[in-house]
Amino acid sequence: MNLPYELQIGWRYTRAGRAGRRNGFISFISGVSMLGIALGVAALIIVLSVMNGFQKEVRDRMLSVVAHIEVYEGHGDALQDWHALADKARTNKAVVGAAPFIAAQALIARGDDMRGSIIRGISPDDEATVTDLVRATRSTTFGKLESGAWNIVLGGELARNLGVHEGDQVTIVAPGGQMTPAGVVPRLKHFTVVGIFNAGHYEYDSGLAFIHVDDAARLFRVAGPTGVQLRLKDVHAAREVADQLAGILGPEVEVRDWTRTNRNWFDAVQIEKRLMFIILTLIVAVAAFNLVSTLVMTVTDKQADIAILRTLGATPRSIMGVFMVQGAASGVIGTLTGMLLGLLVAFNIDVIVPAIERLLNTSFLPGSVYLISRMPSDPQSADIVPIVLISLLLSFVATLYPSWRASRVQPAEALRYE
Repeated sequence: MNLPYELQIGWRYTRAGRAGRRNGFISFISGVSMLGIALGVAALIIVLSVMNGFQKEVRDRMLSVVAHIEVYEGHGDALQDWHALADKARTNKAVVGAAPFIAAQALIARGDDMRGSIIRGISPDDEATVTDLVRATRSTTFGKLESGAWNIVLGGELARNLGVHEGDQVTIVAPGGQMTPAGVVPRLKHFTVVGIFNAGHYEYDSGLAFIHVDDAARLFRVAGPTGVQLRLKDVHAAREVADQLAGILGPEVEVRDWTRTNRNWFDAVQIEKRLMFIILTLIVAVAAFNLVSTLVMTVTDKQADIAILRTLGATPRSIMGVFMVQGAASGVIGTLTGMLLGLLVAFNIDVIVPAIERLLNTSFLPGSVYLISRMPSDPQSADIVPIVLISLLLSFVATLYPSWRASRVQPAEALRYE
């Protein structure tokens, strides 16, 4: 082979150490270092994949109810022509659906029970082009929202708290009363519950109700829709497209994408992922710097070999290269092993976790407590590539000092007692 001799000798030292031919203790420490790197990399990949899975589950349930982008009239008034606004928004090729809406806070009462809620007025046919929830149930639940029928669809938790079922009557108390000779009287309107939805997201299931947009306009005394919801081809491009639409639609309207509407949740998830990445990277760093002790002991054990190589003409730079190859090889083996192990678990977690639950006779995510009863996983290259690169970099850095020490060995001193 025409490989540089530094590479050949370094790889031979790595294989000899792993086989334990020269020094069993050094072999053991080297194996522990590689195992630590492998487990650290695997843990990072598995944890971030599971976090991505939970984030995707929550995001999908959230976006089954809300639109990717919402466009409001700047002062909260009705839009003059929502069709023209929607057509203008569709000039951006990323927009694939548009629907009008009216959103306002109100009280929903049933007997002595009363709950605050967001009342969203929608047009079922148009809304089906924007949200998955309405698309899936347009022919059944949401298809019953007809103009002038004064029907309402409630979230599952909201209906349970009020103790209502399909066919029952509820009363909406709208904000802003009306003046009468007896004083200010609240505006009340009776609605018939024609459907109950369960999006799997507690915030919406417990505090959201749908009525027809025309009924909402009459109830809240507005001339028409107060905003337009938009659906995009790529949900991840929402922030970028929102900024583009803000320039297209002008300053008269306010454009908000789903990441800004749900900023607290979105920011919390990102912070958790960053902190978890930092914490678990420290595990990889500790394992990688175990290579320092392995290489220091190897340099001590190989001083006679180093001296002979020097007398044969090897330069200090070449000696340094030999031990850098040995340390880097251990890091590469550990990193690749950890990556394969992590991906194997991440892609099969839906099989592994149920098997562990059956073995331990327990449930990690009881359906009676959590909305998500299975362990989701979503490995992403944006997480895996940095993990692998950081592990390799830490392993390389860990080899520098021991390799430099090896290059400083003096042949005469090393061979004095041989």
